[in-house]
Amino acid sequence: MNRFNAGSVPTANWLISNVGTVCVPQGPCLVPVWPGITAPSGVLVAGLSFVVRDIVQELLGLRWALVALLIGGLISALIASPVLAAASVTAYLLAESIDMAVYTILRPKGFVYASVVSSVAGLVLDSTVFVWMAFGTSDCIPGQILGKAWMVMLAVPVLRLIRRNLQSGAAASIT
Repeated sequence: MNRFNAGSVPTANWLISNVGTVCVPQGPCLVPVWPGITAPSGVLVAGLSFVVRDIVQELLGLRWALVALLIGGLISALIASPVLAAASVTAYLLAESIDMAVYTILRPKGFVYASVVSSVAGLVLDSTVFVWMAFGTSDCIPGQILGKAWMVMLAVPVLRLIRRNLQSGAAASIT
């Protein structure tokens, strides 16, 4: 799980440059996220990174969540183009930090609730910062937000399963 979180930013950056239904010359590869709305293809992984970060924090603690966040930023800086790396690392570190803060504050209200709300807070910030820095336009922001929100919604059954499994085990504090 921790490796996924650390690898989500580099994977998203690779997708943006290589996979999509349409690849814009000198721009991102795009995927549809709603009829008539597209987003850079990295959205498929980036949306899950917020939920995975919450799971890492829940299972391994805040320290490991921070380690994964920093490793992901470093790997991205090393393998992406300079503009994409700067945009993704900046957006990732800001958004994951907000996600972590919101999750930590809301966690007493429930694992799934805290993860969904913190993920939405993080994905809106991530989408806005990343798209402006990477592409210099706001055109992809709605698609980025929607695509990441889809990925968070798809993760909710997994969050519930984790909560249920942990409740039945030694970590009965998860609600």
